[in-house]
Amino acid sequence: MNFEELGLNEKILRAVVESGYSEPTPIQAKAIPPILMGQDVVGCAQTGTGKTASFTLPMIEILSTGRARARMPRSLILAPTRELAAQVAENFDKYGKYLPLTKALLVGGVSMNEQIEKLDRGVDVLIATPGRLLDLFDRGRILLSDIKLLVIDECDRMMDMGFIPDIEKIVGLLPKRRQTLMFSATLAPEIRRLVNSFMMTPKEVSVAPPASTSKNVAQHLVEVAPRQKNKKLLAILADEKIKNAFIFCNRKRDIDGVKRALDKAGYAAGQMHGDMVQSARTETLQKFKNDEINILVCSDVAARGLDVKGLSHVFNFDVPFNAEDYVHRIGRTGRAGMTGRAFTFALPDEAKYVEAIEKLTGGEIPRLSVDESGDKPAKKPVEKAASKPKKAAKKEPAPAKQETKSAAKPERQDNDNNRRNRRRRDEPDDNVLGFGDDVPAFMR
Repeated sequence: MNFEELGLNEKILRAVVESGYSEPTPIQAKAIPPILMGQDVVGCAQTGTGKTASFTLPMIEILSTGRARARMPRSLILAPTRELAAQVAENFDKYGKYLPLTKALLVGGVSMNEQIEKLDRGVDVLIATPGRLLDLFDRGRILLSDIKLLVIDECDRMMDMGFIPDIEKIVGLLPKRRQTLMFSATLAPEIRRLVNSFMMTPKEVSVAPPASTSKNVAQHLVEVAPRQKNKKLLAILADEKIKNAFIFCNRKRDIDGVKRALDKAGYAAGQMHGDMVQSARTETLQKFKNDEINILVCSDVAARGLDVKGLSHVFNFDVPFNAEDYVHRIGRTGRAGMTGRAFTFALPDEAKYVEAIEKLTGGEIPRLSVDESGDKPAKKPVEKAASKPKKAAKKEPAPAKQETKSAAKPERQDNDNNRRNRRRRDEPDDNVLGFGDDVPAFMR
């Protein structure tokens, strides 16, 4: 099947061809025809399968006729994060560039004034995060009575982030006569409840079993001891051919720590998490897409749904608490027929989370042993410990106890600041007062 067979007009097809696509993905081939027919559709597919285009392309076709009125958008797309909302907006720019459609992006972290100005002029497509949409509605800046088409994207993430009450409130403000589309990587019972509540006899399209992992991704589990994650990570980075990579952390403090370790090792890395202001998040993402940085240390919230072409590696610095998040994380790589590699670092007390992942995905993650000889920061060769004792060798005699301590030091070297400080206190000091050359007989 090709795009011409889906029923899209020539202007949309022209934009699709110019974007480098000739054949629709399975989810696009299954979802676009019923959407164009006006049916409610539930789309279930793993990340990286072209879900966004499966609803933006037919929406552009449907909205190509007609005109929006001031503060009364004709369609609404709800996304869980600012980055995902911006990505949807980019799809409309790319595929709708030959049609006079207007759009507005309503997300938090930026000024409302420009958003309000666009709404006052009228928009065909409104792309929003739930919080900012409700804020503007409560201020009387937007009317939702003319919405003819509703899209809820990444429904499972909406649920994970606690947006279900907001979504239910928003849907309650919309006309009952409308077309509703819902897309998700999984269809949990709570999402099924929303489907039954929001939609009329929807057509369900699915192209992959829920919670399945791509065969294009080579998975590895690295069992590590506490405080050894950074060393193992740097060892693998030094050994792998990294084009670009996501490194997922469960906690913000870990994101900061990993970023500092990468900076120290000489890597071009950035970070992204929910506490960053929107301008900083946008700037970091743009640097990553422009190859100014090739490693992004991030949280699930910040990176979920981001479409980065050709991502070569994914690292789970922490085993995700939710097994389904594992599928979403490693789904960032191995897209569009390309291959990718995913590494997960697991502490001994995280075995239960690993078991949950393997149960969900239906297979064991292959274990990988990282050679201890590679446990060193990349691009920073470490001198052999045997070379350092020569520096300490002196012609002048030293007390026996201190000499013993000094000789033992090379075997205890590490990068821990506390240990290094203790070593300094133990080192011989030329200015220390003692017996001098008059050593008592009991010490001879």
